[in-house]
Amino acid sequence: MVITIIGTGHIGGSLAISLKENGFASYIIGVDASRDNLDKAIRRRLIDEAMPLEQGVAAAELIVLAVPVDVMVKLLPQVLDQVEKQVLIDVGSTKSALLQAVAQHPRRGRFVATHPMAGTEFSGPEAAIPGLFDHKCTVLCEIERSDPDALSLVQRLYASIPMRIVYLDAQAHDIHTAYVSHISHISSFALALTVLEKERDEERIFELASGGFSSTVRLAKSSPDMWVPIFRQNRDNLLDVLDEHINQLSRFRSLLIKRDFDTIHKLIEEANQIKRILH
Repeated sequence: MVITIIGTGHIGGSLAISLKENGFASYIIGVDASRDNLDKAIRRRLIDEAMPLEQGVAAAELIVLAVPVDVMVKLLPQVLDQVEKQVLIDVGSTKSALLQAVAQHPRRGRFVATHPMAGTEFSGPEAAIPGLFDHKCTVLCEIERSDPDALSLVQRLYASIPMRIVYLDAQAHDIHTAYVSHISHISSFALALTVLEKERDEERIFELASGGFSSTVRLAKSSPDMWVPIFRQNRDNLLDVLDEHINQLSRFRSLLIKRDFDTIHKLIEEANQIKRILH
């Protein structure tokens, strides 16, 4: 199958590796606003050929839109205008604004909204890695609006990796990702800023940083070009999640002031129950 990937960065490039390695894709075309990204993608053999947008869409059987979500909202209707029998998917981390942008599009049925939930803190074609999506979860949204053959193809694509498939509406997707993904990034950015503000001696940070700190603050290395648009589009849900997070932080602060370590012990035991969800 000929697949065109629009956006040859970390997610698009990693998906290209998976689909080439498992044989789902026979030929991959890359489209990107950055010539440097395309050159890197070709050198790394993530893609077989680079093309301009219109030619890449016309040559494909399946098109993957893997650009930042603010660009995606503008680009999705334009790409859908050019689609005939091809299937178009996105891999964006927010869905409500995106699906509203094409709700009345005459070719809406050729589009399947997806979110493969995997990634690292790195960006660009050089950050594309094999196995990124293996046995992870992917969300398909508003499948009733997609043509049956388009949906079937996308289900086969993700099953080939393999990934677990979950079905949600756009609103539920954005709420859940605010809790399990977006708040983690805000917390990591905030922790990094806290440490950088308090620890002016950077050598001491690196000297003392252990596994716990490194894993907690890892996401703070993520690209603002990717995450600011996500925060913008999911602002309302993020505010709700942040309110609860701030309440919990304030609770710990109050207990520390009171030296109520017995209650802190109980709260940590409650927090330990996350093990039932995250094995």
